[in-house]
Amino acid sequence: MTERLTLRRPDDWHLHLRDGAMLEAVAPESARHFARAIIMPNLVPPVVRGADAGAYRDRILAALPEGAEFEPLMTLYLTEDTDPGDVAQAHADGLVTAVKLYPAGATTNSASGVTDFDRVRPVLERMAEIGLPLCVHGEATDDAVDIFDREHVFIDRVLDPIRRDTPGLRVVMEHLTTREGVEYVRAGGEDLGATITAHHLVLNRNHLLVGGIRPHYYCLPVAKREIHRRALRAAAMEGESRFFLGTDSAPHPDTAKETACGCAGCFTATNALPLLAEVFEEDDALDKLEAFTSLNGPDFYRLPRNEATLTLEKGEAQDYPAKITAGDEEVTVFDPGFPLHWRVTD
Repeated sequence: MTERLTLRRPDDWHLHLRDGAMLEAVAPESARHFARAIIMPNLVPPVVRGADAGAYRDRILAALPEGAEFEPLMTLYLTEDTDPGDVAQAHADGLVTAVKLYPAGATTNSASGVTDFDRVRPVLERMAEIGLPLCVHGEATDDAVDIFDREHVFIDRVLDPIRRDTPGLRVVMEHLTTREGVEYVRAGGEDLGATITAHHLVLNRNHLLVGGIRPHYYCLPVAKREIHRRALRAAAMEGESRFFLGTDSAPHPDTAKETACGCAGCFTATNALPLLAEVFEEDDALDKLEAFTSLNGPDFYRLPRNEATLTLEKGEAQDYPAKITAGDEEVTVFDPGFPLHWRVTD
């Protein structure tokens, strides 16, 4: 039985750090375990230009504990007014690693996102030319589409046409949630990858709704049926190279989660790696954990793999904080509903 596991230091290919007091509270939680992270740009106002990305990166670095070895990989928020030249220059200057596509109204702070996809075609074409990846929140926002169908409808109506019309565009389908999404990525060729969150490997929609509404399990894309959760676990645990970890750790104050119209997001930065070790062990796949957390992501982004390592050990059930403090607010740490016996030791 494996009780000690050493991995190349993991990266997080989808992370929300917010700003201000929340940034100061949550940045150390990710920096403790992860070497790099793709930082989401959906602030208010959003990070839309290279100068915005540089300023936000400076704020993130200032929020890190002294001596932390953590590199924020910045993204730009794609709007219908985005300038292809600014995107290309930000990439050439080393300011950004990707551009993020939010369909307008799809999730938190997405009001500035895209409604008319033809208007962003020049940006996508320039990105294909320079090899800059597009990170996609893949959900249709048409009110007539059932919330549990939004991912595969988006693939059919939006993503597949974009990819066919823009040869060479490198795309990451973020926070994949469906069996159809897994199958699409598997068939999508070398320019298509996908992130999977820790919480979507644990949750199906019963966790959210049975026995009462569980606001801290509510995220977007919403957790789906059990058949979809099993498909995600198979993709993550079979070592398939185009699937990699993006936690989508998304902190909200409890006052914004535990309310009549609660915000979407699960805050997993604190315990994501022990949770993943528990889940991979459950499926007898600990030997595939390093590929999912530390190898596949940098390979897709064409970045070097981390040389530093991280060790997890298994023992008695570990106590992780139920909440962290952010200014005058509290943020609930994701509780998977079962004990976590793994902990990061160094």
